[in-house]
Amino acid sequence: MVRYTAIGYVAPFLVFVAVMGVEHAFSVPPQVGYPVRVALTLLVLLLFSRQEVKLRPARALSSVAIGAAVFAVWILPDVLFGYRHHWLFENSLTGTATGALSPDLRRNSLFLLIRAAGSTLLVPIIEELFWRAWLMRWLIDRDFERVPLGAYLPSAFWLTAVLFASEHGSYWEVGLAAGIIYNWWMIRTRSLADCILAHAVTNGALAAYVIFAGAWQYWL
Repeated sequence: MVRYTAIGYVAPFLVFVAVMGVEHAFSVPPQVGYPVRVALTLLVLLLFSRQEVKLRPARALSSVAIGAAVFAVWILPDVLFGYRHHWLFENSLTGTATGALSPDLRRNSLFLLIRAAGSTLLVPIIEELFWRAWLMRWLIDRDFERVPLGAYLPSAFWLTAVLFASEHGSYWEVGLAAGIIYNWWMIRTRSLADCILAHAVTNGALAAYVIFAGAWQYWL
């Protein structure tokens, strides 16, 4: 019998993406679709990924600093140069940097809390499980569990970074920078928990910035 060792790393991310695809295909309102997406992903995470998720970082302060640096990388190009609407970043392939939330939802405290919590507490776990704990190792050896966390192969490193960038639409260039930094941090620390913490700090800071600065374009 084949043992599907990757399910705990892959399933939560795939469920999150699949539900998001259904939301877009059927124009499900965000106030309905996003909580359902979070709930289903969390259920799959609890069922299949508890053994894989490690939440005790070895370099907590450094991971917080890395996360803050990625947040700065994410917003500073727009703040300093304002090039986001160039055709390289807004086109038929990458989409446009326009927020998906209606004015009513932008004033809905409960929805904003769920949205911020999902991006800060859930997304870093499922993405780090998928991208750096699974894919970067799987690209080195299909029997990925033989590969230690943080193992380095240039092709695996760069392909993971590029694919990570591709999921961020018109923010692909800062997504690429973030993917490179998170990949490097995994190699440096060999710790899933440290990568999750860094990613959570980035997303938490971005959520706070979105809400308090009204920068809704970052929540696509």
